[in-house]
Amino acid sequence: MLDHDEGGGPLKGLKVLDIATIIAAPFAASLLADFGAEVTKFEMPGRGDGLRYFPPFRDDKPLWWKVTNRGKRYGTLDLRKPEGLEIMKKLIAEHDVLVENFRPGTLAKWGLDRDTLWALNPDLVILRVSAFGQTGPKSRQGGFARIFEAMGGLTYITGMKDSAPVHPGYPIADAFGGVFGAFSIMAALFGIKANGTKGDEIDLALTEATFRLLENLAIEYDQLGQVRERDGNNNQYTAPANVFRTKDQRYVTVTGSTENMYAANMRAIGHGDMIDDPRFKGNRARLAHRDELDAIFAEYIENHMLDEVLEAFEREGGAIGPIYSVEQIFEDAQVQARDVVTDVPDEDFGSVRMQNVVPRLTNNPGRVRWAAKSLGADTDAILGDLGFNTAQIAKLRDNGII
Repeated sequence: MLDHDEGGGPLKGLKVLDIATIIAAPFAASLLADFGAEVTKFEMPGRGDGLRYFPPFRDDKPLWWKVTNRGKRYGTLDLRKPEGLEIMKKLIAEHDVLVENFRPGTLAKWGLDRDTLWALNPDLVILRVSAFGQTGPKSRQGGFARIFEAMGGLTYITGMKDSAPVHPGYPIADAFGGVFGAFSIMAALFGIKANGTKGDEIDLALTEATFRLLENLAIEYDQLGQVRERDGNNNQYTAPANVFRTKDQRYVTVTGSTENMYAANMRAIGHGDMIDDPRFKGNRARLAHRDELDAIFAEYIENHMLDEVLEAFEREGGAIGPIYSVEQIFEDAQVQARDVVTDVPDEDFGSVRMQNVVPRLTNNPGRVRWAAKSLGADTDAILGDLGFNTAQIAKLRDNGII
């Protein structure tokens, strides 16, 4: 039998089936695992989840995979075959949540439509993650993070003025799509418990999730008719707010949207005498004279070393942050003090380091139990829990079901 090593966490006892691939939906399931849920991930036999083939690699082992799918159990199952479908039905009856990201209609085609799922388990919460949602003219179209970012409005406003739009250096739409997914599962579960209702179905469109995060973009267009354009590193709602280079060729970002913070920033660069300058009195005035302010800050910062700049802002209580590479994140004293990067058991390398659980709970915290494992690592144990014996499992493997 499988040692579930459930540990603690507020979601201990919650059972989640993850049959999704790549990033957003599996990340949602991993967030639940971080807080104690028992998450069992099933992949197609032979090849498995496509994320296994994304770089970077160490000794031909996928490192990204180990983070996105951490803390789960790993089985293989071909849902397209009758024997695989029957096994999945048994699992659905025993789980609280199903996470999937097939194109809308795919599971129904295989015999797992919503009514069948709820007939098997009336309390089941179904998270359906897709590019554009389960309805509408684009519902059958697939997509990836760059598509969500492009069509959700994020890419259009990112980049330097008068240059091509720029995607973030990471598929960020997948990541916050996963956060939306985990949140929506917990909202559905709470609703079931609070209202005494049965299961629920969640239609999470990742393009819509991207657009939702851009808060004032829609109301700005609706009420003012304005289309937000790219403006480099400037902040469109406050000034000063830009990226500046120090004397030792390091970069910092400066912001300060309140009067007190603006005053602290001005004192930090030795211009306390300009705090009451009429050009900069109030946020609207500072935005109108943003270029002049940027020049004042740039002159100070480019003539001082990074440590000097940071010390001055810290002394005055200003708002500044060094722009870190991942190496600098690892070296930061705050990161080290809070164990932001933690050691996690790993089947290939003994242990690996990755981001710790976020956020932190005081009385019942989560933890990262293990890095993601190899394809089908727990298949035999999972099927053993369902009552299959060794001979039956061997036959399923011979027939390509697992």
